Amino acid sequence: MYALNPKILREYDIRGTFGKSLTLEDASALGRRFAEMMRGQGFKNVCVGRDGRLSSPVLAEALISGLIEGGVNVKDIGVGPTPMVYFGVKHLKTDAGIMVTGSHNPPEDNGFKMTLYTRPFFGPDIQGLSKLNGEAAEAPGALETINIEALYTERLLKDYRPGKKPLKLAIDPGNGAAGHIVELLMQSGKLNGKVFAVNTAIDGNFPAHHPDPTVPENLKELTALVKKEGCDLGIAFDGDADHIGVIDGLGRILWGDQLMILWSREVLKSHPGATIIADVKASQLLFDDITAHGGKAIMAKTGHSLIKSKIAETKAMLAGEMSGHIFFADTYYGFDDALYAAIRLLNILHDSDQSLAEIFDQIPKRVNTPEIRIECDDEQKFIIVEKVRDQLTKNNASLNDVDGVRVNNADGWWLLRASNTQAILVARCESDTADGLLRLQEQLGSYLKPFDLKIT
Repeated sequence: MYALNPKILREYDIRGTFGKSLTLEDASALGRRFAEMMRGQGFKNVCVGRDGRLSSPVLAEALISGLIEGGVNVKDIGVGPTPMVYFGVKHLKTDAGIMVTGSHNPPEDNGFKMTLYTRPFFGPDIQGLSKLNGEAAEAPGALETINIEALYTERLLKDYRPGKKPLKLAIDPGNGAAGHIVELLMQSGKLNGKVFAVNTAIDGNFPAHHPDPTVPENLKELTALVKKEGCDLGIAFDGDADHIGVIDGLGRILWGDQLMILWSREVLKSHPGATIIADVKASQLLFDDITAHGGKAIMAKTGHSLIKSKIAETKAMLAGEMSGHIFFADTYYGFDDALYAAIRLLNILHDSDQSLAEIFDQIPKRVNTPEIRIECDDEQKFIIVEKVRDQLTKNNASLNDVDGVRVNNADGWWLLRASNTQAILVARCESDTADGLLRLQEQLGSYLKPFDLKIT
């Protein structure tokens, strides 16, 4: 029985460094065990896709080989964004889906995101795979290769409203898996306005910049394009296009929680009183704005699988993370799709008399940090958060421990949580004043000091 590396079995996906912690043997064993799990639940068909990373073709081949050996039928949809796999599960009516992707991790990393037709596959599900034998089935499954790019693009455009106002749009998929879909959207002739795109060629070397739109450095080329062409906005995607980055016509970044204010107001117009979810990293302004517009705001754990489960539990119409994972469940499927989120943002702007920059100026502001990433060993990050929580409890701090620790005081709040995808701790602080923000950062720093960790 082949032993899967326990370090790659994360909370809501499987992730590792190819050739080191993640091997072709892992991919093949995962395929056989996932197939065994499927057969045990009476499932027969799985949709498989991959991103454009250099290791994705061989990992997908090994995964598919294991799935077929395990006795399930595979529909291979090839290269594309992660949400296209989720769409494939729905449209092709398969029982499950697996995406080979390293998401926004460094180029040498890769992994697998999994879903079942009715729910996400994470946590105990992933850990359970290591307990299965993964033996070959008596009869192998079958393989079908199918291209659903046109169908997926058509579904994205189904909810697009050209509106009365044309837009000038800049797009940068960062040589990630969304590149060809972006080209198909541009070629459709249905977008109202002019579109300028860079880095649409899918290239696992990521020659222009790393495809992670939560890092300002990675938005410099998009910002230059917006200013050069006089665009109304710029949109960027991560490596597998399940989270979005946006800048306005002045080159200012709108973070996920700021964008959620726009989307939540739109959803609440059509669905008064709707439940809307945001992750623990989101600004308090978002939760307050949802409530002020008649919605029910829920703070949830970070993580795409965890958010999807919360959507199913609460029947929420919309959910979003600070990192730009956005989940529409009003007229869409409830999974995180950055391309669809872009369509919904364009709808708002096409129908508005204001530019995105003008709308942004009217959104309430607080002084806050972006997402702060602190390098920390995978084996220590959760232990450190637990120790910080214990110390906060001893100090009678006001805290929310739904995901890590979110500490509230007179200056505002600060957050510390362990990432489930990278060897980092994630922190954020927010206050009404610059002095208050400084005090929050100092307080957070004091709790990190015993572990020789610093906020940079």
